[in-house]
Amino acid sequence: MQISSFRKDSPVSEIMRIPIIRLYENLIVSVQVSLSDQLVMQLKEDITSEIERTNARGLVIDISGIGLMDSYISKALHDIGLIAKLMGVQTVISGMAPLIALTLSEMGLDLRGMHMALSLEDAIETLNNVDVIHDESDESEVGGYDLAASD
Repeated sequence: MQISSFRKDSPVSEIMRIPIIRLYENLIVSVQVSLSDQLVMQLKEDITSEIERTNARGLVIDISGIGLMDSYISKALHDIGLIAKLMGVQTVISGMAPLIALTLSEMGLDLRGMHMALSLEDAIETLNNVDVIHDESDESEVGGYDLAASD
């Protein structure tokens, strides 16, 4: 297991960072703090950098510590899943509270391309037991865009 380190010369090194843990070929992000817009933006950048640096195969984002999720955080979560998928990394979201799931459903947030698990353990098992996770939708469709369509 490896915990990623970040450059200390970064201009945002002053803010708190959410650790990204590498476990075999997977990255695990366990969000256990309230998320500010700045922290969400930094997390998005950190995850994409770690995917590139480690050649990860899977990404687990555990949100069991999030008590409130606004539209910005919800969109950022969607964007992280989309970016990861475009980089060839399967994403599993774990630990979503029932109230947050209800809110996201009412907001109409599309989480296609990401898979859900009740717990962090279930999410890791999902990534370890399945070589390629398929959506019910066409594989070439990402975030509502058909990547296979020709101009």
